[in-house]
Amino acid sequence: MVAYNRRALLGEALAALAAQTRPVDRLIVVDNASEDGSAEFAEERLADWGERARLIRLSENTGGAGGFAVGVAAAVADPRTDWVWVMDDDTVPGPEALAGALAAHARYRETGPDNLAVMGSRVVWTDGEDHPMNTPKAKIGAGRAERERAAAVGAMEIRSISFVSAFLRAARVRELGLPIADYFLWNDDFEFSARLLRGARGLYVPGSVVTHKTRIRGSSDQDPGPRFYYEVRNKLWVFRFSRALRWWESLLYQAASARRWARTMRASADRAQLRDCLRRGWRDGLRTRPRANARVLAGAGVPADALDVVERLDGAPRA
Repeated sequence: MVAYNRRALLGEALAALAAQTRPVDRLIVVDNASEDGSAEFAEERLADWGERARLIRLSENTGGAGGFAVGVAAAVADPRTDWVWVMDDDTVPGPEALAGALAAHARYRETGPDNLAVMGSRVVWTDGEDHPMNTPKAKIGAGRAERERAAAVGAMEIRSISFVSAFLRAARVRELGLPIADYFLWNDDFEFSARLLRGARGLYVPGSVVTHKTRIRGSSDQDPGPRFYYEVRNKLWVFRFSRALRWWESLLYQAASARRWARTMRASADRAQLRDCLRRGWRDGLRTRPRANARVLAGAGVPADALDVVERLDGAPRA
């Protein structure tokens, strides 16, 4: 779990994890240099977990991308880890969220090869309706056998998933590397999950439900403000450098991104700001490339075991 300046929501999320019907084996909270006492609060709450819990306090805000890179690195450092469940501190899992995902995996294993790399929960808002920011689409080009196998276990075949309750296969992470910390915000989960899923299988599991407690029930393209810079720059980085997408997938996503950016501009109350974000994001997306995780996270207080994984996996075929 990555936390940053949302102490009250962090308390809800931790309480919900403690109440899982299938207990969590281990819990790692990565605090991104919060300024509201979140780290101290987490430390108090994690005392009840004993040796099953760990708090990583970073000395600087590395963004969601950096926080997840550190947390996933710390998780896969343990060779016993099979699945890594990731989420933000505004994600409140239902009591059956973990059990539902693992049950789907168990049923999937019974129907064929155990080639799952990613699973994703059903994400709802506080009104119980699907959250448009985190509702995945069915995998384009999935064969009939793929679709039927997923449907047989009450799931849907996917090509990517958000980090709002995603289950990542540790062996696949060790093979293909970590989330790219230099993304800071946005599209890090898209690139990473698509990378893990290229040549593997992923499931959207409606039987695993979490609540994403955002301020409003809307998609991320609803007037994103200054964060639009990261949307533009990072999408260009995906298209230019990532191995996550096949060439035809990249073309489809490029067209979809262009339409989404145009829709975002039309709906914005501050088009001048978004035009500036578009200009700067386009410039940096074309002139730069993501730096190695070890370089981005240097000096951020990453613990030695996680940093060792970061350095070893920097050479993985991520981009």
